[in-house]
Amino acid sequence: MATEGSRAFAQVNAFKIGLLGALGVLVALVIGGLVTQLGTVLIYVGVALFIALGLDPLVSRLSKRMPRGLAIGVVFGFVVLVLAALLLTIIPIIVEQTGNLVNNFPTYISNLQAQQWVKDLEQQLSGVVSVDDIITNLQSFLSPDKILSVGGGILAVGAGVASGVTGTVIVLILTLYFLASLRSMKRVTYRFVPATKRASFADITEQITAAVGRYVVGQISLALVNGVLSFIFLTIIGAPLPVLLAFIAFLLSLVPLVGTVTGSAIIVLISLLASPLTALVAAIYYLVYMQVEAYLLSPRIMNKAVSVPGAVVVIGAVAGGTIGGVLGALVAIPIAASVIIIIEKVVFPQQDAK
Repeated sequence: MATEGSRAFAQVNAFKIGLLGALGVLVALVIGGLVTQLGTVLIYVGVALFIALGLDPLVSRLSKRMPRGLAIGVVFGFVVLVLAALLLTIIPIIVEQTGNLVNNFPTYISNLQAQQWVKDLEQQLSGVVSVDDIITNLQSFLSPDKILSVGGGILAVGAGVASGVTGTVIVLILTLYFLASLRSMKRVTYRFVPATKRASFADITEQITAAVGRYVVGQISLALVNGVLSFIFLTIIGAPLPVLLAFIAFLLSLVPLVGTVTGSAIIVLISLLASPLTALVAAIYYLVYMQVEAYLLSPRIMNKAVSVPGAVVVIGAVAGGTIGGVLGALVAIPIAASVIIIIEKVVFPQQDAK
């Protein structure tokens, strides 16, 4: 009897364990699905939080001379004015030049085929590969109709613009909220930590937020330098669509290491539509600029921010870009910086104390 009761009890326990395991897997799948669906929202929250961390030091400085609420209003108002000025001045030019690139692309291709160096290259590669066929296929692939058909056509482009504007407004609202409640959010977070460890946790948190804030400000500063210098240089050498190319340089430079190289390659390829000499001069300039940025600008601007190894930057940028595009790549680097601080300030000291 006891043996039969034990078997029945074991069967019941096995059933309960299996049922709980299945429920656990189901809950994990539901959570994973929710995270996937809310990926864009989470990226908006992350971008707004990092912007708030970058603006908080300026707010703290101003709050020494005026109430913090007024300091937040001044800083946030300045950011909104700068953004509005960019939207009203630069963005229309970028949209116009993008349209010109799409509509005039066949003309660019025809001019490229008529250049002497293309004809010389065609003769040298005769019997091996047809340069003219490559250019013709490129023209067919990048025709305006093909470009507009990517992602569903004009309606998809309009929806993308509307989504970008909506996302910008959401990020601005979240940034204002985080700026206003950053201190209270920290205090509430500290309450979840036992009192004996609260001071140490608060110190590490302050170091993380300060370092991430400096990192965000430093990276935006480097991107601005690249964008402004690119516009000046591309205008001087007569590169096509200098405002659009400078904007590409600025946007991609927000992603460290990977973005600058990618943006430079795109600019050099588009400069090839003007002439091979223009592309060559642009290539030389960006090779020199990347050295200046790596050994002069970056150490001076980012000297107080946490140093993120190049391999971690590449992995973080690729992973973040895969999950959330450009915004995901931007958020991934500060997250990596935070993890490095935690390892340096928490994990290593604990291991050294053993």
